[in-house]
Amino acid sequence: MREVGLVTGNLHKLQEFQHGLARLGIKVRHLKVECDEIQADDLDEVVNGCLDQIAAAGHKDFILDDSGLFIPALNGFPGVYSAYVFKTIGCAGVLRLLEGISDRRADFRCCIGCQMEDVGRLVVTGVSPGRVVMEERGERGFGYDPIFVPDGADRTFAEMDMDEKIVFSHRGAAMRIFVERLRGMSKEV
Repeated sequence: MREVGLVTGNLHKLQEFQHGLARLGIKVRHLKVECDEIQADDLDEVVNGCLDQIAAAGHKDFILDDSGLFIPALNGFPGVYSAYVFKTIGCAGVLRLLEGISDRRADFRCCIGCQMEDVGRLVVTGVSPGRVVMEERGERGFGYDPIFVPDGADRTFAEMDMDEKIVFSHRGAAMRIFVERLRGMSKEV
C-alpha cells in the first residue's frame, strides 16, 4: 500500500482524505508543513504554487488540495477565496448574499496535487454540482457543508455521514480521479 503525506491544517480534511483514499489503497499521514498560498483566480494555480514551495523545501511523496464553492449567480464567488470568505462571513453571510436570488446553483470544486518521486507531479480536479439551500442544515462536516446539496441528493453534506458524502463530494470525485491517474503512472498503487 502506498503512503503519502497530506499537507493541511484542517483535521476534517485529513479525516476525509484518510477515509476516502484508504478505500482506494492509499494510506494518508499528516504532513505538517506550511505553504504560503498565492493569490490566483484558479485552484490549479494555487495548488501548483504550493507544490513548488513544498517540493523546494525537500519534501517528497505528498499531496495537498485547494477547494472552493463557486456560485454562478455571484459571478463564481467565493471561488478560490472560499476559506477566507468562510472565516469572514461564514455560511450565514453567503446565505445573506443570495437573499432574493432564485438561481441557487453552485459547484464545489476540489483540486488535488501531488509530488511523488516515482510519478512526478499530478494535478486533478473533481467537481460536485448542486445548489445552495435557504438555511443551514446538519451538524456534520465543515465549511459550507451545511448549505450545499449535491445533485442527486436531497440532504446537505452536513446531513450526510462520511461514506455518503464521499460518493457525492468534490473531494471524493477528485480522489477517485487522482487514484485512477496515479494507477496509470505508477506500479505501486
